[in-house]
Amino acid sequence: MKGDYQDLVDEISALLGAPATLENRDFRLIAFGAHDGDDDAAMDPVRTRSILTRQSTAAVRSWFEGFGIARATGPVRIPAAPDAGVVRGRLCLPVRYRGIVQGYVWLLDPESGPDAGPGPAALAAAMEVAERVGVLLAEEAKAGADLSREFRAALTADRGWQRDMALTALRTALGADGDGLHAVVCVTPWPGEVPGSVPGAAAVCVVPWPWPGRANGTDRAGPDRPGANRAGSERATSGRAASGRAGSGRAGSGRAADHPGGRPDTRSGDRSAAGTGAGGSGGVDGDPGPGQAALAVLVRLRSADSVAPVEALASRLLPRPATPTGPVAATAGVAEPRRGLSTLGDAWAEAAAAARAASAQPRLGQVARWSAIGPYRLLASLAAGRAQDPSTRVLLDATHRELARTAEVFLDCAGQAGRAAAALGIHRQTLYYRLGRVEQLTGLDLDEGEDRLLLHMSLKAARLD
Repeated sequence: MKGDYQDLVDEISALLGAPATLENRDFRLIAFGAHDGDDDAAMDPVRTRSILTRQSTAAVRSWFEGFGIARATGPVRIPAAPDAGVVRGRLCLPVRYRGIVQGYVWLLDPESGPDAGPGPAALAAAMEVAERVGVLLAEEAKAGADLSREFRAALTADRGWQRDMALTALRTALGADGDGLHAVVCVTPWPGEVPGSVPGAAAVCVVPWPWPGRANGTDRAGPDRPGANRAGSERATSGRAASGRAGSGRAGSGRAADHPGGRPDTRSGDRSAAGTGAGGSGGVDGDPGPGQAALAVLVRLRSADSVAPVEALASRLLPRPATPTGPVAATAGVAEPRRGLSTLGDAWAEAAAAARAASAQPRLGQVARWSAIGPYRLLASLAAGRAQDPSTRVLLDATHRELARTAEVFLDCAGQAGRAAAALGIHRQTLYYRLGRVEQLTGLDLDEGEDRLLLHMSLKAARLD
């Protein structure tokens, strides 16, 4: 389908003698025509940004929509607006199907004046091509929307005959595509309904969030659970206190994230360790708050060796911040390619886990592939709350945030004291003192490999929460 769009855009470019750009009705880039590299006039900042980021800014969109392009049935000329970042005027060809706008074809207006640019015959021919584009966009949107119910059922049905029936219905609806190569994408949190058009998608739906494994009724051991804190406190006071060993070689990574279980301010907000430790609620334990959802997309693939188009699609789907400098709350995960639908549930679990990992670990970026999230592949597969051990729960309290960060940095750097102290910006003796406090609070011995493993897993798991 992508190749069909590109062919039609190239046809319009040839008819009008200028490089054209095709965007859907949400101003997300679908295809663009090549321009002469020696012709700087063929590019301006808005077109360059649209191509590089695959979407237009809210200010540009507002400016263009103010000229009635969503209601227009023919070409619309739009003057330049430097204040909105539109350095050059535009020629807009609305892409419609049965009276409903599906997208827009854009060209830079070559000159000013009512008689400048392509003539009526060329514009009429270009609009005929735009109508063919509208048919493709409408068919693709209809296919994805028609399968939303079947796709959602296949992802959310319980294992057993319910899921088998849902997969059979989806496979029947997809036809030959059902046996093809696909990748599953998860975008969360998703703020609205199913998008009108997702080029390249075989099926799209919105599903409840939390992720698979969190809606299964598993409860985290909290202070109201008998013996929960007692086990931790007994171990914490078992006498394995810190010795301040100068040769223990403890170190860290120096990531920007402050603490396990929290988020940098540029993410979905600061959810501190207090919200992820024992008894912390904050919408973490149990069911999600009202309206929480994730977008699931089943994307067609031509080759398992080329997943870049899927990552680009996931990036385009990420909801934009309310302001250019506002926080980015959403992340996306991409599962490994699969042929057929028999392991669709596993693919969705991978995509959801990758989206969670991207939210937990900023270095992964906003879009993360399952194959690239490292230890989070294992941690995300654990049932909700099961990755937290009673001995480490006290360390995840907000009052011990700095100690938790010190321990995680230390373990990330494989216990190298010099690297840890430098990354944390503290003296080596201060590092040893803090690690001693960690041992006192948890009852763990950081000279023991298994104790280190337990602590490291607990700290990483807290990030996913």
